[in-house]
Amino acid sequence: MPIFKFLSFKVSKRILLMEAALLWTIAGGILLWRGSTMLTASSGFSWFRIMACIGGGLIFFVFVFSRISFNHVDRIIHLPGKRHWFYEFFNSKSYIMMFSMISLGIFLRRTSIVPIASLSLAYITMGIPLLLSSIRFYHRWYCYFSLIDSSIT
Repeated sequence: MPIFKFLSFKVSKRILLMEAALLWTIAGGILLWRGSTMLTASSGFSWFRIMACIGGGLIFFVFVFSRISFNHVDRIIHLPGKRHWFYEFFNSKSYIMMFSMISLGIFLRRTSIVPIASLSLAYITMGIPLLLSSIRFYHRWYCYFSLIDSSIT
């Protein structure tokens, strides 16, 4: 029975913003760490590749992740009521996408369908926009009360 009490834990919108920020930071950090260790282990390190990853990550952030993180923040701030389930920082579609991306990354790494040097570059390229997107969540968490006041008026 204690597990059901844990699953019925409700938090404020501000806590949801912090949970989302931490999840995106951890995911981005794991991808960067795993990608960099795989890259050095595969002897594929070069500054050109790193700069290409940074450029690709920035482009991916601007055109994809910036919009996604904005929509998540907007959805959290406009949830009706004051307290919500602790897992509502994502909607069901986002949980499915996250599970699919994690599963695909694990599958590609374990099966070696994609060479490790190339996969490491993809991990680094995906880690950068995740970390940059987490900054939006941290900012909205920090400025939460002024955001609520401005959305009411």
